[in-house]
Amino acid sequence: MEWTTELRYKRYEDWTEEEKKQIKENMAKSPWHTHYHVEPTSGLLNDPNGFSYFDGKWILFYQNFPFGAAHGLKSWVQLESDDLVHFNETGVKVFPDTPLDSHGAYSGSAMQFDDKLFLFYTGNVRDENWIRHPYQIGALMDKEGKIEKINKILIDQPADSTDHFRDPQIFNFKGQYYAIVGGQDLEKKGFVRLYKAVNNDYTNWVEVGDLDFNNDRTAYMMECPNLVFVGEQPILLYCPQGLDKAVLDYDNIYPNMYKIGASFDPENAKMVDVSQLHDVSELQNLAYGFEAYATQGFNAPDGRALTVSWLGLPDVAYPSDRYDHQGAFSLVKELSIKDGKLYQYPVEAIKELRSSSSEFRNKEVTNNCYELDLAFEANSKSEIVLLADKEGKGLSITFDIANGQVIVDRSQAGEQYAQEFGTTRTCPIENQATTATIFIDHSIFEIFINKGEKVFSGRVFPHANQTGILIKSGTPTGTYYELDYGRKAH
Repeated sequence: MEWTTELRYKRYEDWTEEEKKQIKENMAKSPWHTHYHVEPTSGLLNDPNGFSYFDGKWILFYQNFPFGAAHGLKSWVQLESDDLVHFNETGVKVFPDTPLDSHGAYSGSAMQFDDKLFLFYTGNVRDENWIRHPYQIGALMDKEGKIEKINKILIDQPADSTDHFRDPQIFNFKGQYYAIVGGQDLEKKGFVRLYKAVNNDYTNWVEVGDLDFNNDRTAYMMECPNLVFVGEQPILLYCPQGLDKAVLDYDNIYPNMYKIGASFDPENAKMVDVSQLHDVSELQNLAYGFEAYATQGFNAPDGRALTVSWLGLPDVAYPSDRYDHQGAFSLVKELSIKDGKLYQYPVEAIKELRSSSSEFRNKEVTNNCYELDLAFEANSKSEIVLLADKEGKGLSITFDIANGQVIVDRSQAGEQYAQEFGTTRTCPIENQATTATIFIDHSIFEIFINKGEKVFSGRVFPHANQTGILIKSGTPTGTYYELDYGRKAH
């Protein structure tokens, strides 16, 4: 099926029950469904939205086009969780059903006020000439999941911005509510703008100014900016589309980056001393794998900085597309800062999925649903192949500790895609004793080096016979855990 504009923006109510049934049946045939990662019930899942804590539960929405693996008329689909690992769909959705969001409920954030959850998002509207009007709008959700939209524009498109202006994130800093929005100025350069809630009223926002984070002004758009705090230190998570690779090299079509500041000065919209915290460069890749985008973070009521990423990228076709589904979420990670470095590591409750353990060794067959906890000695070099067939072809991971790098190669792991962006990813590490925690979930891998000092994540679409583990060289040691999403330790 060719995804014409007309088809992408066909109203939800105009899709027939038969069409929806066919999509479900086609999805059921896919060999690449995940086991313990969030994926869409139907169609496309992209950005994580509205990550928050409300009424004693963790809330997370995913942006969804339910009618196939295409970017079309978007809505939000609610998930809730008790432990940040097991997520259940509730049936609650934010539909594009008003004049302020007629062409899509785009990305945004959420925060509890009194007994309601405030949803702050971009309403995407196209006029009769197909000109885009981005409105930052809101809705309130009660404890029963009933959604009432706020019938006014909370932040309109600024005069110095193009129609690329979206993804509001609300946050609390020292008792005052702020929001940041990503945009593109009239010179086609990306910016992040800071707003302040007047008298902490989430329906009344005034502009403070462009966030000063030593913006190099090479990106043409800043998508999905999020400001989270570890102690006093602000961390800006953002997706600078078109970033010049001379500023920081990256391989994916669009990068997901971060910067750390020493402190935050909201009056002057400034992250203080951004550049002094890193040996290498002030700007860092959030993940080194093939997929991580639109990362959303927030500070939980207990102060922890939590994040989740879309394991997908815009403008990329995936092998699962032919089964009418695309996209998944990463595991939820907690952020910490040690020695000026950002660490990202899955929340503790992930360990509850472990149903059995054994020594790490070669295996001809696994269920492709496991965790590995591995150790490598200084000056060593090891290669392991996961999702391996009998010929030893699969996802190759080389821990070249002696030469200070980890290399992930997916060129022999199942069906290939996006090859124009390369089939390997590399990150630098120090030559010292090194650990790696690796999660495999059918068509997803996530690798955490030294408890989250460096992260790789990505999709792979293995062939049916690619289920083994092969230690190709070196002497890595560690534990293999089989994981079971249905088992919850009490």
